[in-house]
Amino acid sequence: MTIEENGAALARGNNPVIIRVAGTDLVFRKVDLDTDTPTGGKIVKASGFTGDQHPYVLQWREDGDLEDIRTHEEADLRKGMRFIVAVSSSSNRITIDDDQYDWPADVISGAVVRKLGNVPADKNIFLEREDEPDRQVLDTDVIPIKRDGVEEFKSRKAVWELVVQNVKIKSNTPEIRASDAMIQAGFDDTSAWIITLKVAGQPKRQINASDLIDLRTPGIEKVRLTPKQVDNGEARPAPRRMFDLLDVDHSYLDTLGFFWETVVEGEQRWLVISDYPVAPGYQVNSVQLALLVPATYPQAQIDMFHVVPALVKNDLGAIPNLMEQPIGGITFQTWSRHRGQGSEWNPRRDNVVTHLALVESAIAKEVGE
Repeated sequence: MTIEENGAALARGNNPVIIRVAGTDLVFRKVDLDTDTPTGGKIVKASGFTGDQHPYVLQWREDGDLEDIRTHEEADLRKGMRFIVAVSSSSNRITIDDDQYDWPADVISGAVVRKLGNVPADKNIFLEREDEPDRQVLDTDVIPIKRDGVEEFKSRKAVWELVVQNVKIKSNTPEIRASDAMIQAGFDDTSAWIITLKVAGQPKRQINASDLIDLRTPGIEKVRLTPKQVDNGEARPAPRRMFDLLDVDHSYLDTLGFFWETVVEGEQRWLVISDYPVAPGYQVNSVQLALLVPATYPQAQIDMFHVVPALVKNDLGAIPNLMEQPIGGITFQTWSRHRGQGSEWNPRRDNVVTHLALVESAIAKEVGE
């Protein structure tokens, strides 16, 4: 109700007078009063407290201010019918977007800051700090209020970021369509690309241009674009399947849209993936990738990886621990990369999918990705 509406209701002599009372959680309940000129002490008693508890009474006025109502002071109900009653010997000072509030508790939650300051959902809340970055305050956070000082909260328009093929874009909404993200990054023809979404700790996932990307996803990293294969219209030959992979490997490779084959040469079993995308910073955008798959896989580990053409950095910088490996009459560049202590192969957990994550990481690391 507005101040005018409160005044009109009281002028009509409506009885009993009903106010709303909450604790520091701002969960309000109805409380009946037998007078329209209650004192702070009257409100305390009607709210179920005793004077010995020394509760603090704040009137939350219609203009947004909080006003301290002392025990023998009458509250002007025309200014507001909501009250915060909490046991406290004193109050602490906070500001929300430069508006000052006396708060009767030593802590305050992000949800209460948002409600008290009438901060809309499309804005983030930050606790201002000196000599260190401001802290974002989530609704579920509980913030201690410092004594003899002022905690300052500021709301800011929420902005989400996403890296699209090495271009950082910003969005004012937490969800963005993949095609819109690509256009914002300068890729107008969205149909010409294979779109892969990378989230930390998860396998890469191919998405469509029409898909929505949730930028609130923890660990979301980037969108990588790979040109779709352009050919003369001839159909690609059916892939060779000379040995089986795990179902999870098969599903993962197909989901990403790779053309892949399993090939046996003598006693060696190779998984060969065509048009495997590599991180920006090399003289090529994609390679043919080969993994040596042991006959007892997954009990035996997949180790190292092999590529053709050989990867050369744009700055011509050296890449350590490289060798050569002939496969099918073609000389592949071998990257000697092995699992370190703490990340040893686990046949119950590791597979082609997890090894490809190591491949991607090793290739990206050499160009600072």
